[in-house]
Amino acid sequence: MNGPGGSKRLRHRLEYVALRAVIAVCRAVPAGVADRLGAGLGWVVARVWRPRWDVVMRQLRMAFPGADEGWLRRVARRSYVHFCAEAVGMFRLVGARRDEILGRTRLNGEEVLLEAAREGRGVMLVSGHLGNWEVGTAGVLARGYSMDIVAARQRNVLFDRYLTRSRERLGMRVIPREAARRGVPAALKRGRLVGIMGDQDARRAGIFVDYFGRPASTARGPAVLSMRAGATVATFYTIRRAGWKPRYDIHIERLKAAEGGRGRAAASALTQAFTARLEERVRQHPQQYLWHHRRWKTPPPR
Repeated sequence: MNGPGGSKRLRHRLEYVALRAVIAVCRAVPAGVADRLGAGLGWVVARVWRPRWDVVMRQLRMAFPGADEGWLRRVARRSYVHFCAEAVGMFRLVGARRDEILGRTRLNGEEVLLEAAREGRGVMLVSGHLGNWEVGTAGVLARGYSMDIVAARQRNVLFDRYLTRSRERLGMRVIPREAARRGVPAALKRGRLVGIMGDQDARRAGIFVDYFGRPASTARGPAVLSMRAGATVATFYTIRRAGWKPRYDIHIERLKAAEGGRGRAAASALTQAFTARLEERVRQHPQQYLWHHRRWKTPPPR
C-alpha cells in the first residue's frame, strides 16, 4: 500500500465501502422515507457544505440574466436537494420490481419508438443532466424495449464495476464512451435504442451551438453517429412530478432537423435542435438541472 498508487487504491476501497453502506441504508427503508432522507441531505449540503456553489450561481445568472437574486438562490438550493434525492432513487433502482418501476413512471412519446420499430430503424435518445436519467431508462426497459447507454468510466474502478453491473441487471447494455464510435452505429443498425448525454462541455472538439443565448461547446457524437446509422433521433428527458412521492414523466420527442442530411452543417443543425429542446425543458424545471457542471467552460474561437 506504499506510494501514490497504494494510497489511491485504499481511498477507492474506503469510498466504495462507504457507498455500499449508504446504498444498504437506502434500500432498507421504505421508498418515501429514503426519498425524504435524500432530500434532507441535499438541504443540509445546500446550506452547509455547498460544493461548487459559485459555479452554480454563476451559471444560473448566465442562463437567467435579470432574474431576482433570491429566486436564483432558491433554484440553486433546490438543485442540491433534487440531486441528493434522485441519487437515492438511483441507488434503490437495483432490485426494484418491474411493476414498481411501471407504477412510478409514465411514458410520453412511445409512438416514436413504435414507428422506428416498424421502419426497422434504431433510435438515438439524446438526453441531458435533467430530472433522473437512470429512472427514465429503467422505465423504458420495463416496457419491454432493449436499450444501450453510452457511459464514461468512473475514476473509482470499484464503483465503476458496481455501476455497470447494476445497470446490466436492469437490462441495459453499457457502451463505454471510448468505444462509442463503433458500438453506437452497430447497435442502431440492429434497431436498438441508444441513450447518450448531449449537454456536457466538449472542449475544442465540440460544435459551438446556442444554449441560453450563449455559445456552448457541445459534442457532435450524437448527431454524427445517428446520421451514420440512419437512425431516428429523439430527445429523452425524465422529469419528476410535483408531490412527495417519487413519480416521473418520461418524455420522448422526435427531432426532424437535418433528417437524412450529411456533413458538418447537418450535424450542427441537429446538435442545435436537441440543445434548444433541452433549454426549453430546463427553463420549465430549472431546479431539476445539474448546474454544477461548467457548461460554458470552453470559450468559442474568435
